[in-house]
Amino acid sequence: MGQFGVPAEAQFPAVIRLALGTVQFGQKYGIANVSGQVGAATAAAILARARTAHVDTLDTAIAYGNSEACLGEAGVSEWRVVTKLPPLPAGVANASVWAEEQAHSSLRRLRIEQLEALLLHSPADLLGESAHGLIGALESLKAKGLIRAAGISIYNPTQLELIWKVWQPDLVQVPCNVLDRRLIRSGWLERLCRQGVRIHVRSLFLQGLLLMSAPQRPVWFGRWSELLDRWLNWCNANEVLPIEAALAFAQSVPGVERLIVGVDSAEQWEEVLAASVASTTLPPEDFASEDPDLIEPSRWILA
Repeated sequence: MGQFGVPAEAQFPAVIRLALGTVQFGQKYGIANVSGQVGAATAAAILARARTAHVDTLDTAIAYGNSEACLGEAGVSEWRVVTKLPPLPAGVANASVWAEEQAHSSLRRLRIEQLEALLLHSPADLLGESAHGLIGALESLKAKGLIRAAGISIYNPTQLELIWKVWQPDLVQVPCNVLDRRLIRSGWLERLCRQGVRIHVRSLFLQGLLLMSAPQRPVWFGRWSELLDRWLNWCNANEVLPIEAALAFAQSVPGVERLIVGVDSAEQWEEVLAASVASTTLPPEDFASEDPDLIEPSRWILA
């Protein structure tokens, strides 16, 4: 058994644990993104290289522009695909019917017969009057074999306190990185592991912030310059690249099934693959921050 009682076989090899995030396949995303939305040819090249590296999982969402359609055109029938329902629109009369229709539409765009997992993109949808209908739809889709797992994408582990009173998902997608260690410190990592909930971690590089030099950072991050500079100085002193140290930290978190990484180019994906096996040097605890204005991208003001 591994740490937190996780079976040893759940501790996947480093590269195999990587999952390819595809938000960039459907829209420009990330503060470090200078090339915009990934084109069809580049997307196909990234997918092909990921497959040869034995990566088997793709992460997408209905809200990611035309990402699902791009994947469908590229051909992803041999992949495990995780997608997400958008927030429930106001005025929907039947949440269950809406959710099932959305799932069928995703399957058509992706040109596959089954999803590895279908997640709710908005945790708040489980706290309203439509929660019962949404949960019923997810369980129905599982029973029909259209999805293998149902889950939720969260932004802060404290959201799980309320969600758990309503429903225990099969899979939780959550941010976790060198600066944002709330999943671990809150105790929710251990709890999820003990209850057999699958964990997918995203935001390993905090939208690229952890990889940016001081001159590259937007003005918004000026108030955290001391912390961010200390991070880069630590990497330099330990002769590791920030991408290597960020991945080493993510891979050290026990019980995590997949580590989701999005890229803007085939060259970036090569860097990720190389960095994922380049270092085991772990950043110290004192880089962790509890400031939501820093570690929650939805709060950033970059204009």
